[in-house]
Amino acid sequence: MAQNERILTPDWILKETLALQSRAIMEYTSQQNAKKDGDLTLTVLGCGTMGIAILGGILDSLSSADVQGGEKAEDGAEPKRLPKRFNACVRRDASKKRIESELGQYPTFSQLRIWQNDNLEPVKQADIVLLGCKPYMVADILRGNDMAQALKGKLLISICAGVTEQQLAECLPQNTCTIVRAMPNTAAAVRESMTVIATSNPPLPQETNSLVDWIFTRIGKVVHLPPNAMDASTALCGSGPAFCAMMCEGLALGGVAMGIPREEAYLMAAQTMRGTTGLLQSGEHPAILKDKVSTPGGCTVGGLLVLEEHAVKGIVAKAVREATEVASRLGQGQTGVNGTRAK
Repeated sequence: MAQNERILTPDWILKETLALQSRAIMEYTSQQNAKKDGDLTLTVLGCGTMGIAILGGILDSLSSADVQGGEKAEDGAEPKRLPKRFNACVRRDASKKRIESELGQYPTFSQLRIWQNDNLEPVKQADIVLLGCKPYMVADILRGNDMAQALKGKLLISICAGVTEQQLAECLPQNTCTIVRAMPNTAAAVRESMTVIATSNPPLPQETNSLVDWIFTRIGKVVHLPPNAMDASTALCGSGPAFCAMMCEGLALGGVAMGIPREEAYLMAAQTMRGTTGLLQSGEHPAILKDKVSTPGGCTVGGLLVLEEHAVKGIVAKAVREATEVASRLGQGQTGVNGTRAK
């Protein structure tokens, strides 16, 4: 080969190198701008169904705020700084594609980066970390190499069923991060979650409390209860949609049995439950609402007597109690807990 000849780098290598360089520059610039503007970074560890729902609520809210010229807080307690940069941590390609499919519609999706098989770096970048993995995975994730150091001084919000604040703290010895336990439910997917947030002792600073409330009011309603009520809250609100779905299925099945087409029966049952929910949320007591519908000698009373004869109300209450016990045992790391039912 002549001395004045040189080996040319293939075009595809040049293109990939330039793309990586461009992305690195854009990410660095975006991070610097975020820090300058005071924006926060939220990282979701274990971004499954609930993580996607929460991110979707936030991205939707931020996108709407951009169009309308500012984020509006319903109760006037909007935090001074909001999460506007996001990391989603997953393991599988299918999970990555699902996030892209379900969240790619939002204009603010450009502020979300998806990480595969890497939890440490996105946690280092975060101001807020949302722990959304399976309960049995919590210890392994939090006790991972340098994770405690990466979480130092940050806000860690756990939505892991049955895992207490004390158990989380034990995974992070001598760590100074702020731990908050919250329990949203599957209705977060339609922005109708009932999220229960455990109160902290000592109480959270007002700004932190407002920030946690802001995150979860993007997907529904929020209440604050003591930590000892969280397992029952998991059963009532977390398992509750499944119990309600079974009631709805029973209503629809009864209609089908009496000749109503199946599709219409499910629509009618679901809308009936939705309308009833609206009445209850307006302040109507369930017992009073039941009596209002029960005309003396009418069909409703006849149906209610069948439910009373089979102790349906007590059975549903017992289901909540059973789910509470299971949630507690799962949080303690037990397995096969449904094999021995609570009496």
